Amino acid sequence: MKHSAEVPESRRDGLKWSVVVTLLVLAVVGNGYFSDQAILYRVLGVVVLCALAAVIAFTTTKGQELLELARSAKKEIQRVVWPTRPETIQTTGIVLVAVLVVGLMLWLIDTLLGWAMSGVIG
Repeated sequence: MKHSAEVPESRRDGLKWSVVVTLLVLAVVGNGYFSDQAILYRVLGVVVLCALAAVIAFTTTKGQELLELARSAKKEIQRVVWPTRPETIQTTGIVLVAVLVVGLMLWLIDTLLGWAMSGVIG
């Protein structure tokens, strides 16, 4: 695993985050303000503003770290050895049988305790 040194935050990151928040607030307020317009136009406006906010957010230091984390996760997922279909079916069968056995045991215990309590209470 690659270890990288701490990247100092850019001086512009604060400004970028304020623009992101402003765009998101504008999307929410604008959606309410233009409530008399067709839903298609409002949805398109919200999607465009949110996409623009995401693009700006990904240019910040934290956004770059998030993208690097996503790339690392993708590489890690590609290295996973996934079970074969027969292994998956066998494991699923074992789990279903175990759940059935435990369910029957709990039902039996509940029935016996209920029968015992009804005998005590009357």
